[in-house]
Amino acid sequence: MSLSDRAALTERIDVDLGPRSYPIEVRGGHAAKETDFEDFVRERLEATWAGRGCRKALVVCDAQIQDIWGDRYARHTTNLGLKTRIAEVPTGEKSKSPEALISLYDRLIDLEADRHTLVVAVGGGVIGDLAGFAAASFNRGLPLIMVPTTLLAQVDSSVGGKTGINHPRGKNLIGAFHQPIGVWIDLESLDTLPPREFRSGLAEVLKYGVIQDAVFFDFLENNAEKALARDETVLLHLVSRSCRLKADVVEKDELEHTGLRAILNYGHTVAHAIENVAGYGAYLHGEAVGAGMVAEARLAARLGWIEAALADRIERLVRRLELPATIEGCDMERLIGAMKHDKKNKLGRIRFVLPRKLGSVELTDAPTEDDVREVLRGMMR
Repeated sequence: MSLSDRAALTERIDVDLGPRSYPIEVRGGHAAKETDFEDFVRERLEATWAGRGCRKALVVCDAQIQDIWGDRYARHTTNLGLKTRIAEVPTGEKSKSPEALISLYDRLIDLEADRHTLVVAVGGGVIGDLAGFAAASFNRGLPLIMVPTTLLAQVDSSVGGKTGINHPRGKNLIGAFHQPIGVWIDLESLDTLPPREFRSGLAEVLKYGVIQDAVFFDFLENNAEKALARDETVLLHLVSRSCRLKADVVEKDELEHTGLRAILNYGHTVAHAIENVAGYGAYLHGEAVGAGMVAEARLAARLGWIEAALADRIERLVRRLELPATIEGCDMERLIGAMKHDKKNKLGRIRFVLPRKLGSVELTDAPTEDDVREVLRGMMR
């Protein structure tokens, strides 16, 4: 591959947060050289006070991918002269737990970690959230590099600094904002991603088109089959544009103080309820978001905010991406009960992010519980 070909398969997105700014490096599956990640980490460590004194690293990875990706990135940090240990975390949402968090604290204590110890989160959203929260809270903050290896984590959870674990009564109820010092995205990691996991990530890609960028929605419509086939050029655009769109929101509302960042939760009020009621793991996150986006588009149409034709269009694309557009295995009243615990709620009213038009959404409590029941009734199977 020529240098020009490699450059064409590389994108850099800068997240501008003042002293907490950081880059997202996106590499096409075969664009990266073996030492590029080491150069990236060296640059990012030199850019921070904690990084400049770094002598140790804890690589946190999903047990399913340790042999493929965890060992690779541990070798890279070792090559940088860092005393490196690997913390293997069991696969699945259940690892976002207090017990798993304590196990990471134990590994950091065994490593004799100080505030200059690097945490490298290698894996999907569960690993990023868990390892990120460990980095945020151990010694009141450690430098963090995100290495998302699933599509969903690449386009969503690795960007923006949200970290945390679940509580038995709700998802992501315990957490903190902790920005990474860098995000490294190598599309080669998607080669080993199971099809169901890959499709789950496409839900969050579709979300950005609905909430921010109608042209991007058109692109996904026109390239849905190529996306499913993991066409490298299409994937590079989908991932890098999704990261840019999320970064645009995070830059304006890093800590959710203005309400703008809430737009990233389109489809999520219903999705989080589905995950809670069905049991964490029954639906992958993106699968629940797919059904949630259909439901919330239908709510917007019921309120007269959008034409029914746009809700139909969103549902068609959800189905073309082979994501659920119906809800199975859930009791309606339990779903509504779970929605009443959503973090976006205010004064006891359920709030949703609903489209006003393609590329524009609004946070609202306008739907009544009867509206929600009527929409859910049409989707329950």
